[in-house]
Amino acid sequence: MGNFKEDIVKTEAFIFDVDGVMTDGGIMPLVDGDFIRKYYAKDGYAIAYALRMGYKVCIITGGRGATLDHRLKMLGITDVYLDCMDKISAMQDFFARHGLDPANVIYMGDDIPDLECMKAVGIPVCPSDAASEVIEASRYVSEFAGGHGCVRDIIEQVLRARDDWARDSRGMHSSNIAASR
Repeated sequence: MGNFKEDIVKTEAFIFDVDGVMTDGGIMPLVDGDFIRKYYAKDGYAIAYALRMGYKVCIITGGRGATLDHRLKMLGITDVYLDCMDKISAMQDFFARHGLDPANVIYMGDDIPDLECMKAVGIPVCPSDAASEVIEASRYVSEFAGGHGCVRDIIEQVLRARDDWARDSRGMHSSNIAASR
């Protein structure tokens, strides 16, 4: 394990939790068992852009629901483990399917269920409002809280370090996400 800025240049994939990372952790339960979550649009943009640039993005979450599944599909994420209570097995499956070296993977989590996965990757990171145990296990703590830009922060840092950020002027928007898959 070297310098953080040098190590992020080797990043092959990003793994994110949802509640508390892609959202602020707040949920509104619906009568059908689904949930309403609020997402930060700039995080979504960064995820779609990273996918377009060829990075692997995986979601491993205990969260569930049709609205969550729909949001992830809208972003173009195909490696999704919802309602997952065994995050380490899901992560190992993701590594095996894509031939990834865990040393070159970023995992962003915010709470106790993420610790095992964070300890198994080379670049564990977290939002500013993560649990203290998660902060201790992280190589980088974003200045942004969950649901307020922490995902964009880490993706942008990696892509800038690799000269992949804002490489062209077309950008990403909802009409070209599906076309880039």
